[in-house]
Amino acid sequence: MEDLERDRKTLNQLGLQMQAIVADTTPLNYLVVIEVVDILPRVYGRVLVPPAVKAELSDPKTPVMVSRWIAQSPSWVYVVPLRTPADSSLLHLDAGEREAIALASGQQNSLLLMDKRDGTTAARSRGIAVIGTLAVLDQAAVRGWIDLPKVFNRLRQTTF
Repeated sequence: MEDLERDRKTLNQLGLQMQAIVADTTPLNYLVVIEVVDILPRVYGRVLVPPAVKAELSDPKTPVMVSRWIAQSPSWVYVVPLRTPADSSLLHLDAGEREAIALASGQQNSLLLMDKRDGTTAARSRGIAVIGTLAVLDQAAVRGWIDLPKVFNRLRQTTF
């Protein structure tokens, strides 16, 4: 719960006038699986993903509904190529995390949607504002767009 509190503070500091959010693989995967991914554009506008995140979401091991979703991604999802390679000091992270951090680093006033602790720590150490899946769900619930206990129940049925 302390992660959620930190994410709430991050959102309050940034305000919610976000034009875009950079997303890593894991949050998108879970939001698709629990069938609430459509809250992202309502809260944050555009969703930017680097090529490695798209590739991870397309992996044959990914749930079919997720790979179908990214194959026919909505108009608010933008695959954005990196201007510069990901930082070599991030090699301990997976490719999606490295590229998401690199993409967020190149965006002005960016917000990064990422769940894995190593990735969020690396991003925050670079001055990137990071929130997780639970903060997205919290923001949607505050607006009355989702039934949070029901969505949490669906999330618990996954590997989250």
